[in-house]
Amino acid sequence: MKKISLILGALLFSTLFYKQDIGLNLALFSIISIIVLAIYNTKAFKQKGTIAFCMVSLITALAIFLYKSNLSIIANCIAFFTLIGHVSEHDSSIYINWLNGLYTFIAGFFHRNFNVIESQEKVVSKKKIDYLHWIKIIGIPVTVIIIFTLLYKDGNPMFKDIISEIDFGFINFQWLLFASLGYYLLYNISKPIQVNPATEIDLRTGNDLTNKGKLSIEVVKKENQLALVLIVLLNLLILFFLITDIAYLISANDFRASSFSSQVHNGINALIASIIIAIVIILYFFRGNLNFYKDNKNLKNVAYIWIILNTILVVNIVIKDCQYIYHFGFTYKRIGVLVYLLLTIIGLTTTAIKVKKIKNFWYLLRINTLTAFTILIVSCVINWDSYITTYNLYYAQSMDFKYLINLSNNNTFILKNYSDNVHLKESNKFEVDKKYRNYLFELKNNNWQEIHYDNFKIKQKR
Repeated sequence: MKKISLILGALLFSTLFYKQDIGLNLALFSIISIIVLAIYNTKAFKQKGTIAFCMVSLITALAIFLYKSNLSIIANCIAFFTLIGHVSEHDSSIYINWLNGLYTFIAGFFHRNFNVIESQEKVVSKKKIDYLHWIKIIGIPVTVIIIFTLLYKDGNPMFKDIISEIDFGFINFQWLLFASLGYYLLYNISKPIQVNPATEIDLRTGNDLTNKGKLSIEVVKKENQLALVLIVLLNLLILFFLITDIAYLISANDFRASSFSSQVHNGINALIASIIIAIVIILYFFRGNLNFYKDNKNLKNVAYIWIILNTILVVNIVIKDCQYIYHFGFTYKRIGVLVYLLLTIIGLTTTAIKVKKIKNFWYLLRINTLTAFTILIVSCVINWDSYITTYNLYYAQSMDFKYLINLSNNNTFILKNYSDNVHLKESNKFEVDKKYRNYLFELKNNNWQEIHYDNFKIKQKR
């Protein structure tokens, strides 16, 4: 039964992807992959975490069917590797899941068949398959039969006519090779693999800092003084920067795109440098025994103040970016700035928790990578091109119409509807009509493997 599922999956893989673009096929392959994983790993699928990652993978697959964006494809691949890695070891961190999932998908066959562990060999005597024997038993008879068939053709006209009528043109060797690739990939993921020692180290490493050895009061006291002076000075500097920046923001009357762009980008550059330095300095000083020094209360307080001031800096940049969007509309870069700022606030929050709860670096890495993964999954289910186009057309004070035309086909129907109901320049109307015609042609020529939601939308309009 298990082998049959791999063979059927391989045939479906070739049917879905051979000479086909991405569409419904990737969503269906996600379902096939989950079925194969469930057949071979029934115990893992009794855990809530595995079911949750299955749902995440299916959600990203549905997003591909609905919108077919590059973001949803990337999210689906990452969710797929996360699921495989989670099945291999459900207690490992998410970045270890990615490592295990990717390694399993690419090299699972070779790992299981050629990476033999001697200690296991002594306990279990595994019967080896004689591949050479099977090659001989299949290859030699087939070769001999073909040779004798060619010889007999010249000795009997009737036999020659019968053999000539046999047409093997229906056999597509490329399709078969693609099916073989599908079998290889499904075989790889059927029994996910742990990459050691990375997985073992991750499982052994906790999130809490421990007191290593006896405290040297003199050394820790000096380090506490240094950290206190440094962070207090940095607090004063960032406070002065914020006061001047907010004063400029309130008094500014220059709403040109170039001016706004310069403000936002310069603010982001300052923010990146500030946050990186802040987190590195905090991690350095709170890396060990200073966490357990009884007189470190003042240092912790100024560290919290620094984190709060950096958060205010983030909010300040958010306000600038929102002003930029209000006047000139959405773009992917402006949305990316907001996503980065959200990640920054989360990073600052987890850093504050690290200081308060005496956590280590691995805590920050685990919680922040999981957060980034969650934001990626949420982002992939949003039709960004549709929202960008709708906002820029109907709400932005001004916009770059060519930018909207150059977005993916997810905004084609919105642009066409706008073009039909609002007076546009002839050049813009021509570009919209051209994009609309090309997209309709693409949808009508999609094979069933390539279809997505817009194929059904055009059928409803007929």
